[in-house]
Amino acid sequence: MNYASTGLLALLVHIIIHFDVIRNFHYQNETPAGKSYRALILSVMLFYISDALWGVLYDAHLIPAVFTDTELYFAAMAASLFFWIRFVIYYLHEKNRFISFLNAVSYVTLAFFGISIVLNLFLPLMFWFDGEGVYHAGSLRYITLALQIILFVITSVYLFGTTRQTENRSKVHHNAIGFFGIAMAVMVILQSVFPLQPLYAIGCLLGTCILHTFVINDMKEDRRLELEEMFQRQFEQEQELGNAKQLAYTDSLTGVKSSHAYVETEKTVDIGIAENRIKEFGVVVFDVNNLKETNDTRGHDAGDHLIKDACRMICHQFKHSPVFRIGGDEFVVFLDGEDYRNRKCLLAEFEELVEENLRTGKVVVASGMAVFRHGHDNSFRRVFERADQRMYDRKGLLKSMTE
Repeated sequence: MNYASTGLLALLVHIIIHFDVIRNFHYQNETPAGKSYRALILSVMLFYISDALWGVLYDAHLIPAVFTDTELYFAAMAASLFFWIRFVIYYLHEKNRFISFLNAVSYVTLAFFGISIVLNLFLPLMFWFDGEGVYHAGSLRYITLALQIILFVITSVYLFGTTRQTENRSKVHHNAIGFFGIAMAVMVILQSVFPLQPLYAIGCLLGTCILHTFVINDMKEDRRLELEEMFQRQFEQEQELGNAKQLAYTDSLTGVKSSHAYVETEKTVDIGIAENRIKEFGVVVFDVNNLKETNDTRGHDAGDHLIKDACRMICHQFKHSPVFRIGGDEFVVFLDGEDYRNRKCLLAEFEELVEENLRTGKVVVASGMAVFRHGHDNSFRRVFERADQRMYDRKGLLKSMTE
C-alpha cells in the first residue's frame, strides 16, 4: 500500500501545481512548446494514475488487472518521454543536426515502446507475473529503460552546453530543463535496480516541479508582458486611427464636419430609413454667394475669410445640428431634435439676417430646406435634392433683390 500512497501523493501534488495547465486549453492552442508541455503534464498525470493503481491492484493480487495496468504504465512512460523531447525541441526552436537527430529518435523510441508493449501481450519480453502473482522484469524492460537514460542524458548535456550562448533568463531555463533530464535519468537507473519502488514517479514529480518553477512561470510572465505590449500597441494604433479619422472627418478650413463625414452620415441615415428606425429629420442646404468673384478680385485669402464668415453664421443659427462643408462654398445642416422642431423659425431668422447682410454688403448665403417624408422618401438623397432645389430658388431670389 506504501507504493500506491506514493503514486497518489505525487498525483495530488502534480494536480495542485499544474492545475492551470491541466484545465486551461490556452496551452493547447498557443505555441507548439505550450502544446507539448501540456501534453507532457497530462501524460505524467496518466502515469501517476496507473502507478498508484498498480500498487492497489498488486496488493490485492488482481493479476489480470495488474497486467493491464502495467501495460498502461509503460504507455504513459513512453508518452511522457516523447512529449518531454517534443517540448525541448520546440522550446529551443533551433535547426541543427542534433535537433534533427533528437526529432527522429523521439518518434523511433515511441514506436519501439509501442511495439514492445503490444508484443508483451503475447510474449513476456518486458514483464510477466508468475503463478504466485509475483512481478518479474524482462530484458526488453531494461532496454527501454536504457533508451530513456541515454535520451535524458544526451539531451541534458546538449542543454547545458548551449547555456554559454544564452542570456541570463534563457540560461536558467536551459539549466532547469537539463536538470529535469538528469533527475529523470538518475531515477530511471534506480528504478531498473529497484523495480518495485515508485522511483520513476518521484523523478517525474521532481522534474515537472523544476520546470514549473524555473521555466513555465517565466514563460507565463514573458507572455503576460508580451500581451501587455501588444495591447499597448493596439491602443496606440487605435488612437492614431481615431486621430486620423478625426482629421479626415473635419474640414481643415472651417472646423465643421467634412465631406467624408457627410458621406458616412448619408449612409447611416439610409440604413435607418431602410430599417424603419428613422421617422423624421430635415436637411438645409447652403451656398455662399460671390465666392468666385471674391477669389478672382480679392484673392483666395479673402475667399477663405468669406467661407469662414458664412460658416460662423450657419453654426450660430443651427447650434444643435451637425454642420457639413461638402464643397468649396456649399454647406449642409442635418436637422434633428430641437433644431428640427424649430426649423421654420430658425430658417426664417437666418433668411432675415442674410437679407440684412445683402443690404449692408456683408456675407450672403442662399439656403433651402426640406424634411423627410416618412413612407414617401426612401433615401437621404431624395430629401437633399428637394432642399438643394429650394436653395437655388432662394439664390435666384437673392440675386434679383440686388438688381
